[in-house]
Order: sequence, then structure tokens, then C-alpha cells
Amino acid sequence: MSQTPASPRGAGTAPEAARRTYLFALKDAGGTVPPEIGVARRLARRGHEVVMLADDSMEDQAAAAGASFRSWTDGRTGEVRDWALHSPMALARDMFENMIGNLAPQQARDTAEAIDEVRPDLVLTSFFAFGAMVGAEARGVPFDVLIPNTYPLPAKGMPQVGTGFTPAKGPLGALRDRMTAFGGTKLADRFALAPLNELRADHGLAPVANTWAQVHRARRQLILTSSAFDFPAELPDNARYVGPILDDPAWTSNAPWAPPAGEEPLVLVAMSSTFQNHVQCMQRIVDALGSLPVRGLVTTGPAVDPGQIRAPANVAVVAAAPHHQAMARASLVITHGGHGTVVKALAAGVPLVILHHGRDQSGNAIRVTSRGAGVAVSRRASAGTIARAITTVSGNDDYRLCARRLGVAIARDAADESLLLEELEW
Repeated sequence: MSQTPASPRGAGTAPEAARRTYLFALKDAGGTVPPEIGVARRLARRGHEVVMLADDSMEDQAAAAGASFRSWTDGRTGEVRDWALHSPMALARDMFENMIGNLAPQQARDTAEAIDEVRPDLVLTSFFAFGAMVGAEARGVPFDVLIPNTYPLPAKGMPQVGTGFTPAKGPLGALRDRMTAFGGTKLADRFALAPLNELRADHGLAPVANTWAQVHRARRQLILTSSAFDFPAELPDNARYVGPILDDPAWTSNAPWAPPAGEEPLVLVAMSSTFQNHVQCMQRIVDALGSLPVRGLVTTGPAVDPGQIRAPANVAVVAAAPHHQAMARASLVITHGGHGTVVKALAAGVPLVILHHGRDQSGNAIRVTSRGAGVAVSRRASAGTIARAITTVSGNDDYRLCARRLGVAIARDAADESLLLEELEW
């Protein structure tokens, strides 16, 4: 199954009178970068002026997408160390202090300065670039928030992000969702609300009632996935599903790769592009592949040196490979459950084995397993358990049929660029 048609709907050049200037204010959060860069690429391709304010690590990708680049002045990137923290309180503190509180003041100043120079018609921010949202709001410029995942904020019918719950059934299920959403919001507010409102006051803005209210002040919340993949819910009026961006990361384009020789089924292993303490998990996956009559292709990404993985003869370990090419040959994908890898696999009609590690990954896993498109096992599973999961999925055509069924809708939404462009070229 092709992931993108030759001439996607919505492609072409915008009329001269409709051309605009867009300022992107982005943070490098690993898997969020390719879809966010992909939005910029699509706008630049249509003749709009695109300026990217982002981490230095994104400069080359911005240039390749046709955007001009300017760097955050403080140079700090922020990091979620969920792999090292084990309590909800510690995770919340780490996430909201590192990704919001510490970075937001400089983001707001940099964004305001860029707006004064660039005079954009619209600012597009990463989900965690709260300071950029404040800077745009203070300058009176509309801003959209890019959400390259399933919908993460509390919404009726949507299980709380990070829980791995299926949609609620009955009064007890609804109570479960209300309680988990309340708890998640309270954790965010404990560490982010006071500094956020202090920042808003510094920029002449009224306080918000809770942390998520800052996101809700966006002109649009652009959800970069297919509504067919997400669970149905009552979303805010400004939230829109605009389809997934299936672009591969720029660092895969020239990477040398080849699967092992042979005719056995090919299994692609694609774990996190950021460090999630997953080397031992990856090694157990490779050990499992070594015990089976398959060929394995392991892409470690920039977070892991391929030399750290001991591979048997039927497994090739490489730093990177364009996943759309590898998935076209694969019969199964094994992954940590990151949104980008999951929807690419499904769009290619390939079932999954998911060993979710954290963040939104348990939610992505349940969206796969509840539709029959794969199975999930613990990230701490033994090589034997992983091998049995591989055999289960590979040996049952129902998993592939379900993956293809779900993948048709995902691939259709990915190909229809008008879903995105109609929201941005209003």
C-alpha cells in the first residue's frame, strides 16, 4: 500500500493574493519534528513565506523544507527524562518544569521579537512551546498549536493520555475518565500554572484558570493524525483532525541500509528516536528475532549507537533507514509505540508488536490492539515472550487484515493535504 499518492489533493501553489507569512515556533522533541517540519514544507511548497524559530538541531531540516531559520537565543532544548523517573509527581515536575517553566520566558521574548521583524499572518507552535503561545497572544497575532499525536487534552470520551485505557463504558467508566483527567490537570497546574500566569502577566495578559487553557486559546488545535486512528470524543470547537504527516526524518534520507539476504519474512524494529533507556529492550528484541525464521532490520536512530547491539546473522542493525521504504518490504513492525512509527506502519498495512515505554505510547498501543492490528507486550518482556508475540502476529492473517483496514483510512487522510491546507489558508 502506498503511503502517499503521486499528486496529493491540496498540492500545488497558492494564488498570489492568498500567499501568507507563517512563523513556526518549534521545540525538538524527537518524533514530533518530522510532522511539524512536514507542515512547514507543505506551506513553503505552495509559495508561502515560512520562517522557523527552533532549536539549532532543526536548522538543516528547516532549510530542506524551504523555510528560513532563526534559533532560540538561550540554546536550551529541555528534556523529558521519563525513563529515569517512576512516580507521577516526579514525571509531572520533570515535564512541566523542563519543557514549559524553564523555557517559556525566553520563548515568549524570542517569539515576540520574531513577530516584530517577520510580521507573520499566523504563528504555529509545538504543543510544549507555551512561551511562544504567550508571545503570539501578547502581540495580537493568531496562533495554532501543532499536535502530532492523538488528542492529549481532557475531552469527554477520550481516555486520559498516558493511561493506556480504552474508551469508557457506562457510569463507572465515565467517572474513571473524569477522575484521571482531573488528576492530570491538577499535576500540570501544580508545576506549570503559577509560572505560566506570571509570564502572562509580564506580557500584559490576564491569567488562565488552568494550564491547558493556554492551548485552548489557540485559533486552531491542529491534530496531525487521522480521526480513524484516534478514539471518538467531544473535542473543543477549535480542534481539527488534519491527517498524519508521514514524512521520514531528514537524517534517514542518505543513510546506508539493507536487510539481511534471504527470502524469510522481514521484521522492522523501530524504537524511539530520543533516549528512553531502551537499549536492553532492543537487545531482547534482537535476541528474539535471532531465534526465529525471519530477517530482522533494526534502526537504532540517533539515540543509540548500532554498535551497542549484538546481532545474529539474520538481523541487520543500522543507524537509520527511510521507514516508508523498509515498511514496503516488511511483514511486521516492532516498536516502542511512538505515534509516527505506528501510523506509518498502519498506512503501509503492516501489523505491529508494541513494547510501549511511556509518554503517549500506551495510548497508541491500545488504539492498535483494540482494533486487532497488533499486540502489546511489556517493555521488560523476555526474548522468549517477544518471540511468541512475533509468532502470534505473523502467523495470523487477521492482524494484517485489521492493519490494512485501519491503514486505508490513515493513508487516505495522510494523502489529503487539503485537510491541513484548508485550515491554514483560511
